[in-house]
Amino acid sequence: MGDARHPWRAALRGLGFAASLVLLASAAEWIATAGLMSRHWIDAAVAGRGAGGYAAFLAIGAGATAVGFPRQAVAFLGGYAFGGLVGAGVALAATVAGCVATFGYARLVAGGWVARRFAGPLRRLGAVLDVAPFHMTLVVRLLPVGSNLLTNLVAGVTRVRFVPFVAGSAVGYVPQTLAFALAGSGVHVAAALDLALAGLLLAAAAALGHWLHDRHHDAADAEAALDERPSGTA
Repeated sequence: MGDARHPWRAALRGLGFAASLVLLASAAEWIATAGLMSRHWIDAAVAGRGAGGYAAFLAIGAGATAVGFPRQAVAFLGGYAFGGLVGAGVALAATVAGCVATFGYARLVAGGWVARRFAGPLRRLGAVLDVAPFHMTLVVRLLPVGSNLLTNLVAGVTRVRFVPFVAGSAVGYVPQTLAFALAGSGVHVAAALDLALAGLLLAAAAALGHWLHDRHHDAADAEAALDERPSGTA
């Protein structure tokens, strides 16, 4: 109703949204064309740079994952830059920050566009997250399928609360982040043990994700069956 009385507000929102898309596309192109999030960039601007190197990796890593750069690649480069455990921690922080940024963008700025553009994924993910927001987000992150960017965008338009979604994402990110950071650190020392451990972590994460999925899928079916009972039954 307010937009009918003040059409300039709708126009300003439309211009702001269009500008945000241009900025995001420009950021993604800049990260790609400038060679950021690459081993060359790590060697030149991050490794051995102290606090400035950590800050640069966090900022660029968060921005990269927010616009669709694979989080596994961020973890690999984190391990390459800082070693397995430290690199995993830095990469995890960057990935969670990117998740928050994309989720917030969808919820506060681009909700209408996301709902129209991804109506199918929105229905499916919304139904899944409604069952148990933290646990089902954890399942989505543990299973080695799907798009991190699409999940963050679509989740921002669902009814899922911010804290359970981000917390489930952060915990679910850990196995793959650690595995790829260990693999990245092995580039320096050719550590077969690190690479083997990375593979085991990925397999364990996938198995845990499938187990949680089956468990909560059964719970969702039971809940639906109860909802379909005639009223007045126990």
